[in-house]
Amino acid sequence: MKTEQFLITGGTGKTGRRIVQRLNKLGYKVRIGSRSAERPFDWNDPTNWDEVLEGIDKVYITYQPDLAVPGAKEAISELVKRATTAGVSKMVLLSGKGEREAQLCEDIVINSGIDYTIIRASWFNQNFSENFLLEPILDGVVALPQAHVKIPFVDAEDIADVAVKVLNDVTYNGKIFELTGSETLTFKEAISVIANATNRSISFIPMRLEAYSAEMKNMQLPEDFIWLINYLFDVVLGNPNNSIVTEDINLLLGRAPKTFREFAEESAALGIWNEQEITI
Repeated sequence: MKTEQFLITGGTGKTGRRIVQRLNKLGYKVRIGSRSAERPFDWNDPTNWDEVLEGIDKVYITYQPDLAVPGAKEAISELVKRATTAGVSKMVLLSGKGEREAQLCEDIVINSGIDYTIIRASWFNQNFSENFLLEPILDGVVALPQAHVKIPFVDAEDIADVAVKVLNDVTYNGKIFELTGSETLTFKEAISVIANATNRSISFIPMRLEAYSAEMKNMQLPEDFIWLINYLFDVVLGNPNNSIVTEDINLLLGRAPKTFREFAEESAALGIWNEQEITI
């Protein structure tokens, strides 16, 4: 067992659990930062953060639900302050590509005095398999705004590989990387790829953002969730720079990113998008 100890916040989430698996396989000591962990970690309750950070050398930071939401900057600032006191030597922050508000959180980490690497990620492939797009795919009808926008979807497996790489290599201290896939797809094209991989008929319906927001309100979804989705579709996807494909995954890992088609075929083989049986 190697001596360095890692804290992985969001250690049961999309990127966090994959990072935990990789670090465990490499023989590192890993502390999972989640509300269900042995030492619970809750972004909304810093009471025991000193205990969670005790003995930790390196921290992977992923803030839920997103660094752009109100309160994120204060939470990141508090965690960084506690990490400094605890003697943490390295932090890796997962940020959002093209999110202006998230960059305020990046600045807190950058100016902390602790070695850091920032990884800004594009929209995850796993939003289609582990997040808010899973249910409509299972239902066979996906309706979304910004239907014309080309998005360089990135895979959580690639993000995890990058995170482990930069956590353990001082070469990447003080650097910012932007992670994307190697191609851009519209939502309609992405749904078509999933339909082909699953041999299912899945319809895509373009919507205006105002109508999509109204529909979320009709469904009585939480206001903070509605705000975040509106922000991601309007500000993030509305920024043409976020359609730019980068070479950072190739640079860091020495290989191409996983394609959306590869992701879809792997997920389909696991039965993630199998049609649900209706019971009476």
